[in-house]
Amino acid sequence: MTPSLPPLPRLLVEPIVRAALIEDLGRAGDVTTDSVVPASTRFEAVIASRQPGVVAGIDAAVIAFELIDPALKVTIERGDGSPVAPGDVVMRLSGPARAILTAERVALNIACRMSGIATATAGIVEIARQHGTAHIVCTRKTTPGLRGLEKHAVRAGGGSNHRFGLDDAVLIKDNHIAVAGGVLPAIRAAKANAGHMVKIEVEVDTLAQLEEVMSEGVDAVLLDNMDPATLARAVAMVGGRALTEASGRVSRDTVGAIAASGVDLISVGWITHSAPILDLGLDAAQA
Repeated sequence: MTPSLPPLPRLLVEPIVRAALIEDLGRAGDVTTDSVVPASTRFEAVIASRQPGVVAGIDAAVIAFELIDPALKVTIERGDGSPVAPGDVVMRLSGPARAILTAERVALNIACRMSGIATATAGIVEIARQHGTAHIVCTRKTTPGLRGLEKHAVRAGGGSNHRFGLDDAVLIKDNHIAVAGGVLPAIRAAKANAGHMVKIEVEVDTLAQLEEVMSEGVDAVLLDNMDPATLARAVAMVGGRALTEASGRVSRDTVGAIAASGVDLISVGWITHSAPILDLGLDAAQA
């Protein structure tokens, strides 16, 4: 399990899971299970991985079962951040069969999605680690309503988080610069209006823009769509005066060269918006 990865507060996770259950239960509840399975039936089941990867969203999956029936006994075998191989048991369930079958899909939807993000993150983190010291960070390209869970999954995979929202920090991008009338007016306006605890980052596309930004001074620079050679020159120009972040065209094939440029951070959007799920399944426990 990823060291010192605290779980998200239940207060934040439960409303997300509750909304998913309400969506699934619709207007009449689980008519299939309630029709087919007697209320007195007991069931023992496991959730196991069918692929190698890293799991996440496990605490949220537990909440799905508990919201349907607090009497269920749920045991986590592998928590968020744990590596798994095919066949590894992630969770054991025991109790009323109706509750397990009713919560199954929502629990799996969340756990499979978050485990996919953790697995994708772990893969690209490992490649970057072989070529430099850059941290892999996620972006705001997340599923609406699931940002907290998805960013937690990135941490479970060994990555780090960029902004959680528009209120975290100032990130001046190309359109802000165009509307503000230039890089320097944008930076000066941000410094005049942002609080003293708010960091300022500026996106640049060229070394000429970077030179202009560094003449004013900011906390971080986002080096957008630069090739590795240009990134290396940009890192040298910054000279440790600000954090350097590379973005654009980052994949498993390109991340090694990007990391080797010496940047501090590499932001990757697809680990949250396009990562495939990790296949987890719920089956009857073996006697």
